[in-house]
Amino acid sequence: MKNLEALFGAIQVGFTLILSPFLRNWYNRWGATSEELTKTLPGDELVPVSRLGYTRAIDILASPERVWSWLVQIGQGRAGLYSYDGLENLVGCDIHSVNEILPEYQSLQPGDMIRMGPEGFPCFRVISVDIGRALILIGADPKTGEAGKYRPEPEKGYSIATWQFILESKGKDHTRLLARQRMDFSPDMTWIWQLTEPVAFVMERNMLLGIRQRAMMDN
Repeated sequence: MKNLEALFGAIQVGFTLILSPFLRNWYNRWGATSEELTKTLPGDELVPVSRLGYTRAIDILASPERVWSWLVQIGQGRAGLYSYDGLENLVGCDIHSVNEILPEYQSLQPGDMIRMGPEGFPCFRVISVDIGRALILIGADPKTGEAGKYRPEPEKGYSIATWQFILESKGKDHTRLLARQRMDFSPDMTWIWQLTEPVAFVMERNMLLGIRQRAMMDN
């Protein structure tokens, strides 16, 4: 089953990569309304001017508190990323997504680390936590763990990215979950981000679907 899921994920990655020039407008607003695309969200101020970015959204028939319990425990070495584990592990991420809420990972504080893989892999620092409402992360240096800082005039090799999750109550047992990323980088890093963008969409889309499946199953 895991091998089939990894194969399915790989096919999606290849398809999205090849067609990314035509699909970019779709996958960077997957599930989001026109209003959600333009409205200001917590964490936008961390990267006031972005070269690339997206806003995605999904409806979940569960309370924000229930959805939060699954979201807050994400990360390598924690509850996983609820996406294509087999595909991530092919590149050494060592991700093992769970299907249960883990009490030991239900608390996050600003400054905590959320990893995408072992030491040296991409990682994020927690910037702010508003329980049941918003989790704001910013990319950190994989070597030092230092949180990124926005620079109006970036030097060569510079990049910064937020990862913003907003939960909005839409009534009893109905949550609107928004995911946004704002990215800025030096011109020499453009090709890396344009290559990463479609791959990250496939993985994040499955993550959002994974959160929905778990929250609704648990409801």
